[in-house]
Amino acid sequence: MSKTALVFWGGWEGHTPARSANIVRDMLAGHGFDVRLEQGTSTLADPQISKLDLIVPVITMSAIEKPELESLTSAVRGGTGLAGFHGTMCDSFRNEPEYQFMTGGQWVAHPGNIIDYRIDIARPDDPIVQGIDGFAYRSEQYYMHVDPTNEVLATTTFTGEHLDFIAGVVMPVVWKRRYGQGRVFYSALGHTADEFEVPQMRTIFERGALWASGAAFAE
Repeated sequence: MSKTALVFWGGWEGHTPARSANIVRDMLAGHGFDVRLEQGTSTLADPQISKLDLIVPVITMSAIEKPELESLTSAVRGGTGLAGFHGTMCDSFRNEPEYQFMTGGQWVAHPGNIIDYRIDIARPDDPIVQGIDGFAYRSEQYYMHVDPTNEVLATTTFTGEHLDFIAGVVMPVVWKRRYGQGRVFYSALGHTADEFEVPQMRTIFERGALWASGAAFAE
């Protein structure tokens, strides 16, 4: 029986939500998933989402109704996986602490906007990042408020060039965690759909999403 997933998208157009959501849909479909692609949050009110293997938000700076949020968090607590990237998962609903508790982090700044920086692998033995060396990256370097229970797989270090008082801060970029019975995966990489063309970014997200769903994947 194939795995099932919901990809829901919307919010700020600067994050190319429709294009990114379609990339994620096709990626999961390539692994045999039965994928639903929905615009907006209304689909989350359906209690049947608790039967899904994976939910992927691709939505930024938006609002969510309380019944929708309760349905989403209940599904993940019960065992549905959650995976996402950049602001389309960790800047989705700024007014919802419970959502932020579930995801393990919230964006707060990206000093310098689009800049060159480095990604360092923190857990090279973990299957999600195994075989991937540290790499140079050009995008927004996310400064985030993060949960101490996250299992951090990759980090970035701020130089202080664009904001002097954070020089030397080592910030999580990729992590996995548990929320109740659900597996949660996040990567801060992926400002626009074009970043899926970066092999390391794509591979890390793809493996992380499969891990969150409970699916096996090749390292």
